[in-house]
Amino acid sequence: MIELIPAIDLIEGKCVRLTQGNYDSKIVYNEDPLEVAKMFEDYGIRRLHMVDLDGARAGHIINYRVLERVATRTSLIIDFGGGLQQEDDLEIAFESGAQMVTGGSIAAKDPATFISWIQKFGSNKIILGADAKDKKIAIHGWETTTEKELIPFIQEYYEQGITKVICTDIKKDGMLQGPSIDLYKEIKEAIPLIYLIASGGVSSIKDIEDLIEAGIPAVIFGKALYEGKIKLKDLLRFSTYSD
Repeated sequence: MIELIPAIDLIEGKCVRLTQGNYDSKIVYNEDPLEVAKMFEDYGIRRLHMVDLDGARAGHIINYRVLERVATRTSLIIDFGGGLQQEDDLEIAFESGAQMVTGGSIAAKDPATFISWIQKFGSNKIILGADAKDKKIAIHGWETTTEKELIPFIQEYYEQGITKVICTDIKKDGMLQGPSIDLYKEIKEAIPLIYLIASGGVSSIKDIEDLIEAGIPAVIFGKALYEGKIKLKDLLRFSTYSD
């Protein structure tokens, strides 16, 4: 049982992918993210992970017009992240159609602010972004690695009410070499009730099956779709798991 969550990463309003968070590795896959989102929807996908990479670098929301366009012209449930540092950023994201937002850098740099978001908007609307390199939290579009340990970081916010976490192993992201199954198992063992969304490295249908076998409830993937390693029609077999 797994929730399938394709990703759309945005730079200058275009659908792109990076490798290991390196902006110099940018590949533009589609000039129109709405076209991509509609394609996902046509194949029964119900969730979308949208990342404002411009915003992640700038420290404030930038591509909210793209979010608004996709949210108003599809029925996809969208979580939005990238550069959300101020409450105003969240208000803009929600007003533009995001049902959930993901906070990563802010949770690492300013816990008091992130906790205030959980309290104000509710844990159903705030997802913790836990992006890690060698099990250390990375921030600012992965350009800075902190000394914060991954699992204690997640545990801290679980105790503050967070129920969902997106965990990306940066070394795996965009490499199409398979997800960090052992890392996700370790997180689930430490925090069994957290809704863990695996992200990074998914390269095939088998990778998704392996995550199901490992008991991981949700997965984000992007490059494998854009590179044709995973076909949307092949995801139809999982449609009964996407509730």
